[in-house]
Amino acid sequence: MAEEIAGPVLDVAGTGKKVDQVSGLLTSLRVEIQKVIVGQDYLIDRLIIGLLCNNHVLIEGVPGLAKTLSITTLAKTLNLDFHRIQFTPDLLPADLIGTLIYNPKTGEFTPKKGPVFSNIILADEINRAPAKVQSALLEAMQERQVTIGDETHLLDTPFMVLATQNPIEQGGTYPLPEAQVDRFMLKLKITYPSKADELLILKRMAKSNPNMEVFPVLGAKEILMLRDLTDEIYIDEKIEEYIVNIIDATRHPEDYGLELGNYIQYGASPRATIYLTMAARAYALLQGRGYVTPQDVKSIGMDVLRHRVIISYEAEADEKTPEDILQAIFSVVEVP
Repeated sequence: MAEEIAGPVLDVAGTGKKVDQVSGLLTSLRVEIQKVIVGQDYLIDRLIIGLLCNNHVLIEGVPGLAKTLSITTLAKTLNLDFHRIQFTPDLLPADLIGTLIYNPKTGEFTPKKGPVFSNIILADEINRAPAKVQSALLEAMQERQVTIGDETHLLDTPFMVLATQNPIEQGGTYPLPEAQVDRFMLKLKITYPSKADELLILKRMAKSNPNMEVFPVLGAKEILMLRDLTDEIYIDEKIEEYIVNIIDATRHPEDYGLELGNYIQYGASPRATIYLTMAARAYALLQGRGYVTPQDVKSIGMDVLRHRVIISYEAEADEKTPEDILQAIFSVVEVP
């Protein structure tokens, strides 16, 4: 019995030492990004979590909140290939993944790869492109491969899509399909900065040529090492059960004493369980710990789940948002 107890303790201690060793890398990454980005610690941390978990992030907010700038700044701190794709209503799948080019000399078609063949993809204003383009991106995001003609081409590693979108109330936007939104590990909602932060933004950026030079901090080797370490972060069985209970409460709220059944059309899928566990581990790593706490789950849970709980028309009529429903769930589900 003593050996069974000692095993995980030793693992946590060993993982904790590794976390201490890499904390300088993560601090340096934050510092470089903060040379340009003011007052968006929430956004910066979530972008790093997506990087640590090898997954995609969707950022929603009105124009002018530094969504695109945050992603391009992160890309500059990584020694990886980066490509920005501006999504527009006339964008074609071939503009994204590439196409076949006919060679009249040989009479053969050869593939010309598109911008999706990069490590970091910025899908700017993703909800302004039509459904065919979204479908092409979906294969890349989920399978990490694309099909050009009859051939399938694997994408580079690491590969992640960082997408921005405007609120759907704005003109020229298309609602993203639920299947595609579900592929994003995190959906972030960005709001206006505080007055103090905006004053710093004014002092730093209100120039014709602001100094925004940042330097690469991490390469592919370091990122893969950090991802392996993220997978080692210890999570207790009780916290795993806590995560499952949260997801189950989005499907069967009545089992937890919540009268939300009429407000929820679809609860979170098993993908949400996987992503919430992974994101909680990455969040713990960012906090400098080798183990997950229930507060880690709560802190990152809203970003993992807000786009996976589909509300009903009745909820919209009563002005209930997915965040309202999730907040009620987090306040009721018993914390271990």
